[in-house]
Amino acid sequence: MSRARIRLARAAAAAALAIGTLPASAYAAAPGAGVSARHHQAQPQAETIRQISLQGAVNVRDIGGYRTWTGGEVRQGLVYRSDALSKLTDADVTTVSGLGLTKVVDFRIPMELQYDGADRLPSGLTATSRPVSDLGLYGTLVDAIASGDPVTQEQMLGGGRAEAYVRDIYRTFVTGPENRVQFAATLRELADGGQGPVLYHCTSGKDRTGWMSYVLLRALAVPEDTAERDYLASNTFRAAYDARLRAGLKQSGRMQNPDLLIPLQEVRQDYLDAATARMEADYGSFYGYLTEGLGLDLWTLAKLQNKLVR
Repeated sequence: MSRARIRLARAAAAAALAIGTLPASAYAAAPGAGVSARHHQAQPQAETIRQISLQGAVNVRDIGGYRTWTGGEVRQGLVYRSDALSKLTDADVTTVSGLGLTKVVDFRIPMELQYDGADRLPSGLTATSRPVSDLGLYGTLVDAIASGDPVTQEQMLGGGRAEAYVRDIYRTFVTGPENRVQFAATLRELADGGQGPVLYHCTSGKDRTGWMSYVLLRALAVPEDTAERDYLASNTFRAAYDARLRAGLKQSGRMQNPDLLIPLQEVRQDYLDAATARMEADYGSFYGYLTEGLGLDLWTLAKLQNKLVR
């Protein structure tokens, strides 16, 4: 057997361990046998989240550096997650050029592109449009703000309606066939050994991008609590920008109570839980979601491990 095939075979075993597909006896030889990935002691402290500092985007990160519970570490410089890149400055474009990206995947829907504009990217790089549905949330938000009417805005977003809307969106990440196609295509590209560094993003880099990153990290055997921490970190990176946006809306008179937007601006554990609960209800497990929901076979998951984990 060639060295490449041996590496893939080992990666396949690691992938199987990560998503619980080996028989119970196989865990006897695995680090932390009998301990769930979520609480594995090989994760003694939180790793540093590697933000890429830009002026025109606030939630740009390298997903590398996280430890896996199988003893590896996610490679840096291969996968990036971000918010929209339409407002990058010239200096930002130079910084992004230094990342050596060979592909940018844009999860935004056409309406978001219409209002926010296309990505500003280094010469020779064009974003691949791979829209993931927001169930009309962006349009609802535009209409609510454009109305300028506090009563209308409260009726549209208040009383827990905004939170419920977001939870429904997260469930469709799992239930929507078109959404699953987009996420699966991205994972297959990330697993391709011939594909160079990739960046994927949506508008705020927190919901569609957050789910994509959560799924990717868990598929790489990153502990569940670490993947959740990466997801929730969007609140830290976006807080100042989002607060300025709310202040601007109030100052301009377009929103009397801009705090109605907070549930839409934040990521929350219960949003993520809505998706994972739906995943378990529909597919039984994370592995079921990867294989049945996204249509990924074990060798694709092995290639993902082999390429992105060292």
